[in-house]
Amino acid sequence: MFRVHQRFDATPPVDVATSVAAGFPVIHGRLKPGMRVAVGVGSRGISNLSKVVAAVIGELKSAGTAPFIIPAMGSHGGATPEGQAGLLADYGVTEASMGVPVRASMEVKSLGQADDGQDVPWSCEALAADGVVVINRIKPHTDFAGPMGSGLTKMLVVGLGKHAGASAYHAAALKLGYEAALTRLAKVVFERAPVLGGVAIVENAMHDSARVEVLAADVISQRELELCAEAATMMPALPFDEIDLLIVDQIGKNISGTGMDTNTIGRSVHGYHLMPEHAAAKPFIWRIFVRGLTPETHGNAIGIGLAEATTRRLVAEVDAAALRTNVLTSRAVQCAKLPMDFETDAEAILAMLASLPDSDPAKARVVRIRDTLSLGTLEVSAALDAEVAAHPAVEPLGQVEPMQFDESGNLAELAL
Repeated sequence: MFRVHQRFDATPPVDVATSVAAGFPVIHGRLKPGMRVAVGVGSRGISNLSKVVAAVIGELKSAGTAPFIIPAMGSHGGATPEGQAGLLADYGVTEASMGVPVRASMEVKSLGQADDGQDVPWSCEALAADGVVVINRIKPHTDFAGPMGSGLTKMLVVGLGKHAGASAYHAAALKLGYEAALTRLAKVVFERAPVLGGVAIVENAMHDSARVEVLAADVISQRELELCAEAATMMPALPFDEIDLLIVDQIGKNISGTGMDTNTIGRSVHGYHLMPEHAAAKPFIWRIFVRGLTPETHGNAIGIGLAEATTRRLVAEVDAAALRTNVLTSRAVQCAKLPMDFETDAEAILAMLASLPDSDPAKARVVRIRDTLSLGTLEVSAALDAEVAAHPAVEPLGQVEPMQFDESGNLAELAL
């Protein structure tokens, strides 16, 4: 193996507080002193999230309103108030740090029915507020390909729908399609809920903030499409079309809604093909070995079903209740299946290499990453040397050396 660096296009640095302040006039006009304003915050690991939340709280306070925070994350955190508040705390969003209450109730009320008669549940806390502002990253979705992607609309429908709303949406998506269901339910939310607007965050390939933009409620639907298209151009990608074994050090909800981003690994949450000619997306990866979970995922191992191998230590960390709640709500049950588990990394890697069409380790195209958000520094096998040399954005950082294991048979930490 040898380390390589993948270059991505840089974006100008973003001053979060300045961006929020400059954009907030589109919301200020609807604020009145004394209004109770709910700020919806989700469960993703977004760069500078706590800074964005703090800036929004500051603007709302300066307008004389009484802001408070609502976890807007559907069924995540085990679908409990304590679990969802705990996820926010992992990102530095607490009552103490933000100076406002965190109201994590899972109770919902109906906003009414969509055109087909489907009920649209929504957070009681959000409905009791005089106004709602949501904060989320906008990027291509992991479950469907479409111009809307994941962002403010999804947070309004699924996140603030809490467990009941998330379940209702995903059930409708299986029949109507993800984007059609989201659009239909969002129409009810925008018409009947006190939505003031949202703060859209776009990240570059290095997982840094590339844009922070404040949107009024009436422009979210259109502007979100443009921002999602922009985000798609900055998504990090693996630099090879075919990989024999991908080693992923960690997966988790803070990395992706599916633990590891399906756009990165080329696999669908509802099943995938293990023959190159049948694969719908690139890269085509023969085998995936996931080594562990992030601490921030709190045992929710969603996405582990997209791998062929894992470790017994990962299995021991799984919170089965949290995992089941998430996948049953999202209907992505494939993501909860446990792959083969091995005592050590060495055993897992040897087994995966032996299972390839050509089991000669010297020919194996192996790539190791920390997670699907961190694709700037990788480890690759000697069999990829020619592809590295030919790739204009990839450069070697060192010499080829044997894969390094500790005395327990596990890989040494990946140096980034």
